[in-house]
Amino acid sequence: MTQHPTAAPPGKPTSYSRVTLSRIMTAVDVNLYGTVHGGVLMKFVDDVAGAAAARHSGGTAVTAAIDEIVFAEPVRVGDLVHAHAQVNWTGHSSMEVGVRVVAERWDSAEDEPVPVATAYLVFVAVDVGGAPRSVRPVLPENPEDERRFREAEIRRAHRLARRRAIQAHRAT
Repeated sequence: MTQHPTAAPPGKPTSYSRVTLSRIMTAVDVNLYGTVHGGVLMKFVDDVAGAAAARHSGGTAVTAAIDEIVFAEPVRVGDLVHAHAQVNWTGHSSMEVGVRVVAERWDSAEDEPVPVATAYLVFVAVDVGGAPRSVRPVLPENPEDERRFREAEIRRAHRLARRRAIQAHRAT
């Protein structure tokens, strides 16, 4: 039987991976300061990013790193929070997912949503045994997606350079 090399999976446009999750923050989400705990928002960010990564990769994807998370504004009990995610960049088995979190204030629902956090996470697609598997390329659809793709490559280069520098330092 002749084996033919498998072709790379066809790419998917950036819009294919876009996911939005929404939830109302409640009293169980509050920290000692009376605002929503950062860890609650971090889990929410990880959930929406995981959904985008799984959608793009067509299966299980696991969090490999949270490259950055920035909290811009506090979230309060009663706020309706929306987390928007999309795959910005793909490698062989890894993906960078960008997340933007906004809140609709419960006491001023007619106002525009307030940006409350942004994050960049790295996911790796895995098979049923937990081994990395190939992902299809992401295809930026517009100048904004292309900007995100290029910036994701910069973040990846910085992650790899930092890893190499730390390994070199440990070897001395």
